[in-house]
Parts: sequence; structure tokens; C-alpha cells
Amino acid sequence: MSFVIGFRRAVPQDIEFLIDLRIATMNEHLAKAGLFMDRKSHGARVGEFFNDSHLILNNGMPIGLLKLGLMSKSLHIRQFQIQPEFHGLGIGSKVLEITKKKAKSLSLPITLNVLLENPAKQLYLRHGFIVEGENELEYQMRWVIIDT
Repeated sequence: MSFVIGFRRAVPQDIEFLIDLRIATMNEHLAKAGLFMDRKSHGARVGEFFNDSHLILNNGMPIGLLKLGLMSKSLHIRQFQIQPEFHGLGIGSKVLEITKKKAKSLSLPITLNVLLENPAKQLYLRHGFIVEGENELEYQMRWVIIDT
């Protein structure tokens, strides 16, 4: 199976897709953290920083979300979700490599938070992110540009 990964800015017509995506990718991990969200709550989360939302496309079809915030001291991954049927195929790695190139072009590190029980933490560790801290819900992680 070949993948042609692309991005486009999310528009209001994408909100239902993004809510369904969030439910499919996050409910299990949120429940493990003791958090239970209804559709309206997921919709509110999708709406936060909506202008930072980009759909992840495979051959032009939406399969995920990358919500990037340009902060003064980092490029912050606010949300990163890929439909479950596309997990384990290397798409997350491709998206992270593209994000790392963007961070390098901006001379900024990448920061993110990931729920304690979310296996996506392993993806971030494989890509050179380090755990900088944690609280009762999540890890705070950072990737720093290393000059080679």
C-alpha cells in the first residue's frame, strides 16, 4: 500500500469528521485516565485553536488531524490523531518527520503532551522526543534540534 501524505487547513465542514476521529482515537485513552467525554465535549476540544488544525490526507482523503501551535519558544503539537485503520503503517512517523523539518526551518523545538496510557508515547520516543515532566494525566515531551 502506498501513501501520499498531504495536509490541508481544516474548515468548519470538517468538524463532524474531526469529532468522529477524536472519539475513535482518544476515548480509550481518556477512559484509562478516568476522563469520560460526550460528543459535545469532544466537539469543544476540536474547536479549541481550530485555526491551527490541519487535516492529514492520504492520497487526498482525510485520515487524521495535526493541530500545531506556533508558540514563542516552540512548535507545539496540540493534537495529533490518525484514524485507527491507518495505525502501524508508518504514517505517524512520516507526519512527525515533516513536522520536525518545519521546526528546523523555524529553529524551534517541538513540544507536546501525551496521556500517560497512550501508546503514542512510544512513537514520540522513537523520534527522539524526551519526557520533560509529567502530571497525574500526561507526559510533557520535547524534541530538540540536534545539529549533525
